[in-house]
Amino acid sequence: MARRCDLTGKGVMVGNNVSHALNRTRRRFLPNLVNVTLLSDALNRGIKLRVSAAALRTVEHRGGLDAFLLKQSDDTLSPLAQGIKKEIRAALAA
Repeated sequence: MARRCDLTGKGVMVGNNVSHALNRTRRRFLPNLVNVTLLSDALNRGIKLRVSAAALRTVEHRGGLDAFLLKQSDDTLSPLAQGIKKEIRAALAA
């Protein structure tokens, strides 16, 4: 399973450990991923996602999963989130 946020696509970054003597060794910065079930008002069901803590705060700030996905542009969303966004738009149009 990839270490990638299902909503924003935030993934692993790389950098250096720098010692006091300025020796550099490569390291990985892993995103803070959390398994959550977010409720969709338009779809009337829960959706299990693996999202970063920052994305979870943003979802709560914007008023839920539906509001977050509808406001977010498609190029910043992961493919899974784009599919959920299409489902929500179809449910709201009906």
